Amino acid sequence: MIMLEAKHLAKQYGGQTAVKDLSFQLEENRIYGLLGPNGAGKSTTMNMITGYITPSSGEVLVNGLSILEDPRQAGRSIGYLPEIPPLYTEMTVREYLLTAAQLKGVAKARQQQEIDSAMERLMLTERKDRLIRNLSKGYRQRVGIAQALLGDPKLIILDEPTVGLDPRQILEIRSLVKELGKTHTVILSSHILSEIAAVCDYVLIINKGELVASGEVSELEHMVRGQNRLELVAEGREETLRSIFRAFSQIRGIQMNLAGENQEAPAAGDDDADEEYRFRIVLSMEPGADIRRELFYKMAEAHCPILEMKESVLSLEDVFLEIVEEPSVPQ
Repeated sequence: MIMLEAKHLAKQYGGQTAVKDLSFQLEENRIYGLLGPNGAGKSTTMNMITGYITPSSGEVLVNGLSILEDPRQAGRSIGYLPEIPPLYTEMTVREYLLTAAQLKGVAKARQQQEIDSAMERLMLTERKDRLIRNLSKGYRQRVGIAQALLGDPKLIILDEPTVGLDPRQILEIRSLVKELGKTHTVILSSHILSEIAAVCDYVLIINKGELVASGEVSELEHMVRGQNRLELVAEGREETLRSIFRAFSQIRGIQMNLAGENQEAPAAGDDDADEEYRFRIVLSMEPGADIRRELFYKMAEAHCPILEMKESVLSLEDVFLEIVEEPSVPQ
């Protein structure tokens, strides 16, 4: 069953576009990672999904209901934890959750039962009478998630829930998210790919307000295993080296920097362009390509000695950067 459907969402602020023509569907009882660099449009997207801001164009359906045409009913299916939880720190945990239940319109007869259930699930029962301002950041996050669960929403949205937490607290929140995914559709927003990979079933990558990639985590990992790169330290003229690399169709991208220097080598036409320099080079390769032997001989023929050469597999973070950054193409 489709729990959430976003259709051609867009949002402009003045002359700036925060989200551009964004469309996707989320199924029930799965954990989705919303991934992207800071400023990619993740928070704007979540605010449009929840109805906190109105899209410039497009539509959001939550459990079949339009968040624009029927915000109250559609909103009952959503539990939302913003990056900064809206906590009243002078209240106790129990007082705050009671206030949240009332604001959400939870029936009075069910309020205490839902509060007790949320506190037990978040391991807050022993701290129910403590002032929120006296809780650690990890427990404040738990209180924020507890309020998101009130009203038994089918869709839980968590915006950067582990920011500022210590390693043990991060593991606890991740374990909690996995547990929620058994009975809810969960959207977990983060700019940390390893966190998304640790808990999510499916990944949506947003960059500059657009959906640039999506797929199951296993598909992303397969993409990682299918790519590799060749790292070199070599000496020679920059143009000579680039000419050698351009002759290999298996090379997708070239990055060259002076080894041990914080400056650029002279460009072609400069007085010092014929000087030889030591470069640190990263060659992005086609999946399965191995040009090491042929490259060695080509470099030797051009009198460009290779001082180091190693093959490495892209990490998850490398793949993410390849997706969201401008590609490096042979020049």
